[in-house]
Amino acid sequence: MEASSDSEGERAPETVSEAVGAHLRRLCLREFPCGTGSWNKSRFLPQTWKTWRELVPGAEAAVSPEEETVEALLSLVRSPQSPWALPKNSSAEDRFLRELAIQSPLMIRDKFFYSYFRCLRVVNHQVSLVDKDLLKFLKLEELVLSANRIKEVDAVNLPPTLKVLELYGNEITSMECLCVQPPPGLQHLGLGQNKLRGPLESPYVTTSHWPNLVSLDLSFNDLTDLQGMVASLSTLRRLRLLVLQGNPLALVPYYRGLTIDSLPQLCVLDDVTVSPSEKHQFQGLCIHGDILAQEAHLVVTIGNIRGIMDTSVLDPEPGPEGPFVTYKYYVTYDFLEEEKGKAEEEGELNEAGEVVTEEEGVDKIAKPSQSLDVLEELHEAGFEETALGSQGSPAMVGTEQVESESSVISAPLPVLPSASDSAEQLVKLRPHIGPQLCASPGTVLFSTGHKPWENVTPCSYEMQHTFRDLVPLKAFLLAGTTVAVVEEKILSWPLPPPPTDSPLPAKKGKGEPDRKGKDRKAEDRKGTGKAEKPPKEERKKRDAPQELRRDPPVLQVLGSGPVALEPLLAGEPVVSEVCNFGVIRTVESDKLTFARDSKKTKKGVKKEKTKSVAPLFESDYQPEPLTVEVEIQLGQCRSAEEALQALGALERAQ
Repeated sequence: MEASSDSEGERAPETVSEAVGAHLRRLCLREFPCGTGSWNKSRFLPQTWKTWRELVPGAEAAVSPEEETVEALLSLVRSPQSPWALPKNSSAEDRFLRELAIQSPLMIRDKFFYSYFRCLRVVNHQVSLVDKDLLKFLKLEELVLSANRIKEVDAVNLPPTLKVLELYGNEITSMECLCVQPPPGLQHLGLGQNKLRGPLESPYVTTSHWPNLVSLDLSFNDLTDLQGMVASLSTLRRLRLLVLQGNPLALVPYYRGLTIDSLPQLCVLDDVTVSPSEKHQFQGLCIHGDILAQEAHLVVTIGNIRGIMDTSVLDPEPGPEGPFVTYKYYVTYDFLEEEKGKAEEEGELNEAGEVVTEEEGVDKIAKPSQSLDVLEELHEAGFEETALGSQGSPAMVGTEQVESESSVISAPLPVLPSASDSAEQLVKLRPHIGPQLCASPGTVLFSTGHKPWENVTPCSYEMQHTFRDLVPLKAFLLAGTTVAVVEEKILSWPLPPPPTDSPLPAKKGKGEPDRKGKDRKAEDRKGTGKAEKPPKEERKKRDAPQELRRDPPVLQVLGSGPVALEPLLAGEPVVSEVCNFGVIRTVESDKLTFARDSKKTKKGVKKEKTKSVAPLFESDYQPEPLTVEVEIQLGQCRSAEEALQALGALERAQ
C-alpha cells in the first residue's frame, strides 16, 4: 500500500501508523459505494431471512429497488467520470481494496489489514517517528519511508519479516540506531540522501548486524573514510550491489578500484556492472589501501572563446596626445579554496600576491582573496563600479593595474574574502566590485591569460586543483561554478617630455671663433651634398618608444553563467560544456571588423577574401554567439599500477 499525500488543511501525521490510518480513511472503505448500508443490505440479512428467500422462486436473485447490484457499485469506482473514482495516481492495492470493500465488505477489518499488507510505502508525509504499531503487520516484507523527517529509527519497532527497508531523503545522522535489533532477514537497505557523516559509520555495516544483506545504498551522504568502509563491507559475504557515489570518499582517484578489489563478490557498483577486466586491472590494490592518499584531483581546461565583438573598431583613431586604447580578453571561474600553503608549494608567489605557475608556456594564475582594506582604498581612489545600462548590460569595474609590458597577466581581480570573514564585511564589500567578478564565500576566482582579440580566441588554459578536505569539495560540486568572459580596456596617454637644462650663455670674446668655424663646416657640408648626422644620443632618444601613462583597467563582463558540477558526484568522470552567453556582436560591428582586416591584406588576397566573405552580410546573416569551451575532469585511476604510480610521484614530491 502506498499512502497518498496529505489533503489540504489536514494535520500531518507524526508516526508511520498514523499515516497509514489516514490513508485508509481517505479510501472510504466503509462508505458508499463500499461497505454495508441501504444500498446492499439484502445481501447481508440474517440466516433465517436467507432460508425463507430460498423457498420463494426468484426471490433470491431479486434485488430491492432501493439497492444496487455488485456490478453497478463496481462501475461507480471504476469509471473515470464517476465522483467515487480513485485519483489517477492511485496504486493497484488501493483499487483492489475499494473493489474488495464492495464485493466482500465484511472482510474489511483491522485484522485483515495487518495480515494482508506485504508492502507499505509512506513517502513525503513529514513523518518523524517509526512507532511500535508497525509490529502489528505480521507479513510486512517491504517498508518504504522515503522523503520524510525521520532522524532516528528504533530497530525494535521494525517487523522481523522485513526484507526491504528504504529511508531515502530523511535526516538520519547515524546508523547506530538501526543496529540495536535489526531485522535478521533484511536484504536491501537504502539510506541515500541522508546526513551520515565522517569516518564513524563503518562499524555499523558489518555482517554481525546485516548477515543477509544483498544490496546497500549509502549514496549522497558525507562519508569520508573509504579504507575503513570497504574493510567493514568486506565482511558482508552476500553483498552484491553497492552504491556509494555522491559521498566525499568517492572523489578520490582510486575509489572504484579499491572498492572492487576489496569486495571480490561485488557485481554492481554505483549502478555500473563490475566487469572481469576491472577486477583484473585493480588486482592487488587493496594491499596498499592504507597508504593511498585521501585527496581528490580536478583539472579545469578552458578552450576557445568565440563570438567576442571587436570593440576597437568602434573607437575613434587616437590623436598624437592619445588616448591609445588596448583591449584584452580572458575567462574567470570560481573554485573551492585549497588548503593554505598548497598553492605556494606548487608555484612561486609573485609581488602582486598571485600564485603563478608555468607549464608548457601556459600562464596559470590563482588569485587569492584580497583584504577588505585594499578594496576600500581602490573605492576611495575612484575605481568604483559603473553601470552601462539597465537592459541587461554588463557591469564594469576598475582595479589597480600592475601588468608589465611583457606580461599578459594583470593584477588579481577583486574577490570576496574567505568563508571565515563575517557577513557584515561581505555586505560592505559587494557594492565595490562587479557581481559577476565576485567569488562566492569560501571560493577563489581564477583567471586565464589575457589575450588580444581574435575571431577565435584560444585560451589554452589548464589548471589542476587538489583537495584533501573532501566534505567542502562535495558541497562545492553540488553548488557548481560560475564562468565569465571579461573584457579589459586600458587607456594609455603619452607622458610629457622631461625638461632639459638650458645651456649657459657664453662669455664675450670667447667661443665666437669656434661658432664661426662650425658655421663654415656646415656650409662646406651643404656644398658637398653631405647631410649632417645628429649625435648618437639624439638618435637614441628619437628612436626610443614613447613612454605612456596607463589608466587603471576598466573591466566589462561580456557574459557569465553557471556550470553544473553535480554529475561529477553522480559518477561522471568529465563535465564538458560550451557555455553560450548569447549574441553580443552586431552586423555593423562585424562589417567594420571585416573592412579593417581587408585593408591589412594584400590586394590579390583581398579580392578573394571579399568574394568569399561578402555573402555573409546578407539579410539573413546572424552574428556568432559568445561561447567558451569549459571542461572539468575528476581524476580517476584506471588500474592499480596507475594508482601506485601516482602515490610514488606524491612521495617524491614531498
